[in-house]
Formats: sequence, C-alpha cells, structure tokens
Amino acid sequence: MSEVTVIGAGVIGLSAALMAQARGLTVTVVDREGPAAGASAGNAGAFAFTDILPLASPGILKKAPRWLLDPLGPLTIPPAYALQITPWLYRFWRACSPGAVAVSTRAQTALMDLSRAELEPFLGANGTLGMLRKDGNLQVYESEAEFRASLPGWEARTAHGIEFRHMTKEEMATLQPGLCPRFTYGTFTPGWWSIADPKDYVLALADRFRAQGGTILQAEVTGLTLQGGGVYIRTNGASLTSDKVVLAAGAFSHRIAATLGERIPLETERGYNTTLPPEALDLRCQVTFGGHGFVVSRLTTGIRVGGAVELGGLSLPPNFKRSEAMLRTEGGRQWMGFRPSLPDSLPAIGRSRASAQVIYAFGHGHLGLTQSAGTARIVADLLTEQTPPVDLTPFNPHRF
Repeated sequence: MSEVTVIGAGVIGLSAALMAQARGLTVTVVDREGPAAGASAGNAGAFAFTDILPLASPGILKKAPRWLLDPLGPLTIPPAYALQITPWLYRFWRACSPGAVAVSTRAQTALMDLSRAELEPFLGANGTLGMLRKDGNLQVYESEAEFRASLPGWEARTAHGIEFRHMTKEEMATLQPGLCPRFTYGTFTPGWWSIADPKDYVLALADRFRAQGGTILQAEVTGLTLQGGGVYIRTNGASLTSDKVVLAAGAFSHRIAATLGERIPLETERGYNTTLPPEALDLRCQVTFGGHGFVVSRLTTGIRVGGAVELGGLSLPPNFKRSEAMLRTEGGRQWMGFRPSLPDSLPAIGRSRASAQVIYAFGHGHLGLTQSAGTARIVADLLTEQTPPVDLTPFNPHRF
C-alpha cells in the first residue's frame, strides 16, 4: 500500500507530489499518458500572478454574445456541444454577478499571492530556478475605447497592490519593437513571470521526483473505491491501494470523482496554439492581445502563439482553424489541449465529501502553471493535517 497516490502527472500533480515528498511522505504518481502529456506541455508558459480577475464576470457577459457568433472568435461553443454544456453555462452566468465576482477575485488573489510566495523556494528546492524568467507582460489595445474598457480591471488590480504601467504607442515600441501601428495603447505588468518551457519544466519535476525515490506509473485510473481506512484505485492495468489519494487529473478529474458519487461541474476550455521556430520573432516579453483572446510567448523551444476559449468537452475532434485564426503561417507546430474549468473560474481544492482520505486539486482553467506551487503547498498541508495558509471555503469542491 502506497502512503500517498497522486492521480495526474501534470504540473499540479507533480508539484503536489514533490511537496508531499518534502514532508517525508512516500508518494506514487499515476497518469494515463505520463508526465507533461496534456495542458502542462502546451500552455503559454506564464506565471500570471497579476491575472486575478475571473473569466466569469459582467464584462465577459457583454462580450460573449458577439464572440459566440464567431466560430473562430476568442470564446466559442461548437453547436454539437451546446446542449450538453447548458447547465455549466447557467452556473457561469450566476458566477458573473458583482457579488460573486468580488468573492472570486478575493479568493483568486489569495491563491495568487500564495503561489508567488511559494514559487521561487519550490524551484530552488527542485533544481529548476534557472528556468524562471521575469520579463513581464505587455497587454495591447487597438483603440482608445478598448483601452478604456480595460480600466476597471486595472483599478481592481490597484486595490490589490499589483504593479503595472500604462504605455503610449512610443513607449510600447521601445519595450517591444515591431508592434503593428494599429495598437495604440498598452499596459505593462512586470510581475507577470514565465518559465523557459512548460513541458521541459514538468519533465524536470518528474525527474526530480524519481531521483528522490518517487514512482511514476502509466495507467488510466477508472475509479476509486473506499476500502477500510484507505482507497482502492482501479486502473486499466494493475490496481492500487493507498492510504491517501490526491486527485489532480486535470480535465478528466470529474469522471474519477463521479465514481465516489460526487458530481462536480468541471468543463473543458480547449486551448489551441502554434509554436514557431525560436528565431521567428524578436519577442522581448510576453504580449497579450486581449481583444482577440490570444497571447504570444517566447520559449526556449520556440515562439508560441495561443489562447482563446472553446468550450467543447473532451470528445469532439480538434478544430485547428482556431489556431490558423490566431496565426496564418507555415512551418509551425499546432497543438490542442484540455484546460479544466469550473463555472466561477476558481479551482476545486479540498477534501472529498466521500472520504477525508481523498483530496481534490483540479479545475485551474488556464492558470494551472501559475497556481501550481500554491496548490501544492495547500495539498501538502492537508496531507499532513496542517492548516493551509489561505481560506479554502471559496475553493470547496462541493460549492456548487
């Protein structure tokens, strides 16, 4: 019997496994494809600590009707999936009320602050501090109207002490040469960090975990059963028993939780990107094109152009026209991955209602890398019966 089994070898699962190891626990990780096979490999590589505003907000409700009419726009729902996602959309709509947004923003800020505080010590302890970059992020706007529409969000960041600087076209050109003249305003946030390459980072975490005695098994977990004082883990291969389980299987987590009788409204933000050769652009910092819903990132392995939200579940085939809408070029590597998302834009972090021996850590949307160190700290505290440093009420897996 393993002392702790972590289901999921993405950035959340492996970060939690390493922090549990650091507490002296014996840990096994199980994943259907192995380390860094999903969204942890194909994301934009950002530690977006300043991104405290939830996707569920009054602002998104104003933009959504126009975006949803465009099948290649920043937010879309494939017609074949529209009926299935209706209950989730209703919860999303409820989460857009001003009161709900205020609660979500406070909770998101607390998790961001914890994640930022934990990140550098975590990287240092696991030999990956050299991968961290602090180049910041430049958000660009195509008009004065678009810029002014963003100001309430920046006021909210001001209230939480987040540093930023609004920029003129000339100032942006100095920071990031080569921007199209149509982008007339910008905002730079120096506290937006990044990793050299997200896949290489997660693979390095896996290597560190193994080097410290951890075991990583490749198997698809099909269900959990409570058995005596532990948990029986059913897989498509040899099954396992464990004293405690951490469920961090990303977009597939709700299916496993359902085998314990728990219904958690997890949906899938299908993310698309294209990665160009490193020399394709002279990119000085990460650049976000908010009006179009995508970001451009400089990685050691190339220039990655990605983003947008397609709420399309786990089964529909990829629509790579969405990648082509962000970037029309030849020679790039296209990718589509699943980002697990809950209606109020907050992750599920806490104990299962079925058993205190099962801890949930999933649903981070597009902020999994950003919130990985903070989530790992919370999970390690729960595993060792310590009080986490943030209030977990807003992250309760059963809040819906």
